[in-house]
Amino acid sequence: MKRWYGKLLGFFAGAALLRSNPPLGALIGLLIGHAFDSDWFKLRRDNPYGVLGLTDEASDAEIDLARRRLLARHHPDRASNETRREAERRVREINTAYDRIRTLRDRPRRR
Repeated sequence: MKRWYGKLLGFFAGAALLRSNPPLGALIGLLIGHAFDSDWFKLRRDNPYGVLGLTDEASDAEIDLARRRLLARHHPDRASNETRREAERRVREINTAYDRIRTLRDRPRRR
């Protein structure tokens, strides 16, 4: 699901901060909120789902399948000598993303 709350908060904050010209403030706030929602500022540095080519709504079976397919495609034993280091780096990245997803899903949610 796309984020939308940055636009809403930016709209109201911009209108409140620029009381002399609320429409201009709302527009500026809306643009800044859109930038945050679109992650232009790279606040979320790691996206483990993106590494596996999935969304955060993927099931556990889809996550496992995507990991296995990517590991088979990027296995270092299949790579030539020049690309072996790149394949090893990519496998580490895939395994790190998978471990991060497992940690996030196993952690109990607080309410």
